[in-house]
Amino acid sequence: MPKITFIEPSGTRREIDAIAGETGMQAATRNGVDGIIGECGGSCMCATCHCYTDPATAHLLVAPADMEADTLEFVAHDVRPESRLSCQIKLTDAHEGLVLHVVGGHG
Repeated sequence: MPKITFIEPSGTRREIDAIAGETGMQAATRNGVDGIIGECGGSCMCATCHCYTDPATAHLLVAPADMEADTLEFVAHDVRPESRLSCQIKLTDAHEGLVLHVVGGHG
């Protein structure tokens, strides 16, 4: 069970116990993290689970697949190099300590 931290749009840090195999979006919505909506249910279409990876833990993630990169480019707002869709981050024990900054709203 990896512990990951979401930093909500308000700045509140939410350390949660994720379940290996679930996505970051599922972990966030299961724990009521503010700003993660997941409107499309994890289909990589809406960008309502847009987060920025913290530079200190970005090495824990692989690069986004083409579909995620396209959704970020065409749907998300305020896209940065560290942008990710939390619905596309399938969590494993190797993600222990991952920190994601929630963009909030729609993308």
